[in-house]
Amino acid sequence: MYLQEDPVVRQPMTKSLWQSFVDAVMRMSSTRANYWAEVAVDGILALLLFVEGWRHLAGGLMVGVLAIVLGLFAFSFVEYFFHRWMFHTRIPLFAQGHQLHHEKPLGYDSLPFFLPPAVLFILTALLVVVLPIGFTFLMMGAVTLGYIAYGLSHFTIHHVRFKSPLMRRWAGSHHVHHYHPNSNFGVTTPLWDVLLGTRYVREARKL
Repeated sequence: MYLQEDPVVRQPMTKSLWQSFVDAVMRMSSTRANYWAEVAVDGILALLLFVEGWRHLAGGLMVGVLAIVLGLFAFSFVEYFFHRWMFHTRIPLFAQGHQLHHEKPLGYDSLPFFLPPAVLFILTALLVVVLPIGFTFLMMGAVTLGYIAYGLSHFTIHHVRFKSPLMRRWAGSHHVHHYHPNSNFGVTTPLWDVLLGTRYVREARKL
């Protein structure tokens, strides 16, 4: 006769192990090494996608340019989507790290370095099934490049004091988000905030 484990007893242990894993990943995600490792890994992935995309492209230069433009446009929405509906939610892997950023905006809090390239690789593999391989690689290379631009832009906004009025206005848009977290979710562009009504509008002073 074998003794069966009580599932009620095992559940807290499983939850504890999962929470320990999430906490460990969060600690790693707050380090400078993780931040720059992600930039390096994503940069290598983008380069490989662009090289292989041009090598397998069928349809000429304009088709390649279309793929890149489409990829950058698609990423602009992905950036908005994740910031609004994933980072500002109760999903631990996303919300905890983003909360740290709001508390310490000069820190290095970011996603674990292995997660974005893994997701990008999986999406590329899925799209290759329905789209030409060269077009897919170029489009996903642009998506990856957009993600790198987003990460570096976000870092620069918090660590550089701009002198140009245009750059100060661009950076100020994101700084507003830290005081009004339900607005200005776009970092690289305000496009989707304008289209979806989350662009911060200062209230007129009452006389």
